[in-house]
Amino acid sequence: MDSGIQVVWFKRDLRIHDHAPLAAAAARGPVLPLYLVEPSLLAAPDFHSAHWTFLRSSLAELSEALARRGQPLVIRVGEAPEVFETLRRQFAFTKIWAHEETGNGLTYARDRAVRRWARASGVAMEEMPANGVVRRLASRNGWARQWEERMARPLTPAPGRLAPVDVAPGGLPTHSELGLNCDGRRLAQPGGEPAALATLDSFLTERGANYHRDLSSPLTAFDGCSRLSPHLAWGTLSTRQVVQRLRARLLTAEGDWKRALRAFDGRLHWRCHFMQKLEDEPEIEFRNFMRAYDGMRENDFRPDHFAAWQNGLTGYPLVDACMRCLEETGWINFRMRAMLMSFAAYHLWLHWRQPALHLARLFVDYEPGIHYSQAQMQSGTTGINTLRIYSPTKQVLDQDPRGVFIRRWIPELRDVPDAGIAMPWRYPALLDGYPLPIVDHATAVRQARARMTPYRRRPVAQDEADGVQEKHGSRKSGLRSAARRKSVPRPVEGQGNLFG
Repeated sequence: MDSGIQVVWFKRDLRIHDHAPLAAAAARGPVLPLYLVEPSLLAAPDFHSAHWTFLRSSLAELSEALARRGQPLVIRVGEAPEVFETLRRQFAFTKIWAHEETGNGLTYARDRAVRRWARASGVAMEEMPANGVVRRLASRNGWARQWEERMARPLTPAPGRLAPVDVAPGGLPTHSELGLNCDGRRLAQPGGEPAALATLDSFLTERGANYHRDLSSPLTAFDGCSRLSPHLAWGTLSTRQVVQRLRARLLTAEGDWKRALRAFDGRLHWRCHFMQKLEDEPEIEFRNFMRAYDGMRENDFRPDHFAAWQNGLTGYPLVDACMRCLEETGWINFRMRAMLMSFAAYHLWLHWRQPALHLARLFVDYEPGIHYSQAQMQSGTTGINTLRIYSPTKQVLDQDPRGVFIRRWIPELRDVPDAGIAMPWRYPALLDGYPLPIVDHATAVRQARARMTPYRRRPVAQDEADGVQEKHGSRKSGLRSAARRKSVPRPVEGQGNLFG
């Protein structure tokens, strides 16, 4: 059995319950619970000060929970291999415990560097599964069964007592100490394990009865969706905790509650399904799923269109309201996220990479595995999904016909009547500085279809789609790329599947 100081490296798992590395380390010796504030990650193009706002509150709660058990969280600022080497010289520890992480390219390279350092330094390192994502997955066949097996395993109890280590905990840096702008925005929800558990409880007992109806409109989604996404993204709650609580609740659910919770259960599957794609192919953060589509949009990027989209000034009210809401709160529901990405890709013909980075900065629940898979899915570069081109006008009529959400975030349209809120450009005297549409919907969609069709019809693309489907496709869907060879799917409006 291991002895001596055990380092538990917290990353996207900021909790004490159902934390297998923490429990295993505590059973073997004194625990040095460590969180690293890494300058390279803070400077990354997908990081935003709002992430640190959520992280900081979560870390404060985590440290208090650990301190009540005898050992507060140890926080260090620096790059991982250098910090570990400093601590090794100070404490002569011989093992690091951590969860597996499916993060961005920087954390992927960082983890590999730490493993190299550990081997060279004679330090053992044990990484445990964090959710339903399977590392070194040989085939998607049977993945759903493995997911179910993991979710059914007993929850790991939090350690009752941690043997303390004589180490200075280190302070929790402020935004200004890290050179981050603390802009005072009203984030949609706080961080921390207690907040996560309270959010889960309120969804399963009070807010979730109409989840299947409420998740599409920004008018109802803020209350009707689970709002667990940032807690799952940063690990203040485990996927297994949510699945087991959900299924216990389903045993007593009836009527709308049962339909709603079953829909939510499906989204939990899809969440890990999309994360598995990045685990299996980290390059999709940077490159098209379908290499046959390389060059389709990259050389036509228009900075003026991108800036209008970023700043909520496209002239399409629901697109702009969603972007402004995101800027302030850090959250919007999935259908609106899909619409934002679809609009950037098809109406503005922007390659997905820069819009994806902008949304990554805005999403407090930014989960790289979901994010880049969805960015490409909504941009039509996966090669295996039906194209989804959202009509921003139709979405207003479907999701906010009276303009309640729109007027909250676009006060310039306060005088436009309800009947005109989907197309306010028909009332130019009432726009109060709000811009006219930067593109015509019908023209932009027609041009997008014309541009994409030759790429999709190339034999090399159809052949490559077979490989993408085999590696990444859901085995539940029954879709096979062989069927896609018969025709090129026409772009349609629709909603993708994702956790909400």
